[in-house]
Amino acid sequence: MSPRRVTLADVARSAGVSPTTASLVLSGRGREMRISHDVEQRVLKAADELQYRPNAVSVGLRTGTTRTIGFVSDTVATTRLAGDMIKGALEAARDRGVMLFIGETEGDAELEHRLLQAMHDRQVDGIILASMFTRTIKVPKEITAAPAVLLNALPKHPSPLSSVLPDEVEAGRTAARVLLDAGHRDDIYLIGAGPGMRNVPAGSVAAVERLVGIREVLGEAGVKIAGGRVCRDWQPEYGLDATRAILASGRPRALICFNDRIALGAYQALSDHGLKVPSDVSVVSFDDHPLAAWMRPKLTTVALPHYDLGRRAVDVLFDEIGHHRDGTARTGEVHRVPMPVRHRESVASPGAV
Repeated sequence: MSPRRVTLADVARSAGVSPTTASLVLSGRGREMRISHDVEQRVLKAADELQYRPNAVSVGLRTGTTRTIGFVSDTVATTRLAGDMIKGALEAARDRGVMLFIGETEGDAELEHRLLQAMHDRQVDGIILASMFTRTIKVPKEITAAPAVLLNALPKHPSPLSSVLPDEVEAGRTAARVLLDAGHRDDIYLIGAGPGMRNVPAGSVAAVERLVGIREVLGEAGVKIAGGRVCRDWQPEYGLDATRAILASGRPRALICFNDRIALGAYQALSDHGLKVPSDVSVVSFDDHPLAAWMRPKLTTVALPHYDLGRRAVDVLFDEIGHHRDGTARTGEVHRVPMPVRHRESVASPGAV
């Protein structure tokens, strides 16, 4: 039989005080209520010796909080690439003394409904609704019952919910600057999206925003994009085919690939064509997938800040919880998290050719 849980009454009895006095001391209000130092120390000593832990449910009923938050995602928990989002959220929650409940929907709307309802049934103080890929979503009505934040997602329709997103526009600017800083001005091609703003895969927020940043910086430098190929899916085989198509009609000096898996396919196409990276063709990419450091030469890429996204989402959620408690309106802001560049070995001056 499991041992009986130590109660507040047990602590009070051991310290020789009333349960009310014990409660005031353990809630940190002893000095405020002018309880003597001697009594305060007796209560604290008794609680320590008995290994007393406050009942979370009782504390929640008294304070109106449960010190828990929910994290509901599509496939973040089961995907290695984005798993650091949960790590960042877990550590930020732990720093605040809060427990994080995690649920995975696998893209099933009915399961999402049940998970959100389960979070509310457990009276979590707030919810993070996360997406593996940056996308626009229809905000489920169930989420509005408590303070909430969208992570890696934007609402399709006007919403009071705040969003936490990677700064993809600035990432596009960064990738373009990497090539400009290396001296590239001619024969720059895009693989995955572009060259025009209409040339993007359907529903890809990252493609649109990265392309905006790339076009802005190259345009300001007076550099014309030589061409581009849309990849319906950002996987190596599509990067291979797109790069082969470009090589059939042109001679690139540099490629901006819209993610690292596309870049892997581009590497293969360049090799098949007898071209070397970076001495013949420089390549810069996005995401910092683990394969970027495994490729040879190692790939220069602009990293998705998954860990920082998770931490930032918790911080923003607690701001929203504060607004909720104060009775003030939700902010509905978009919070952008910087994407750092990982300089490796795939970019060189065009003079190296």
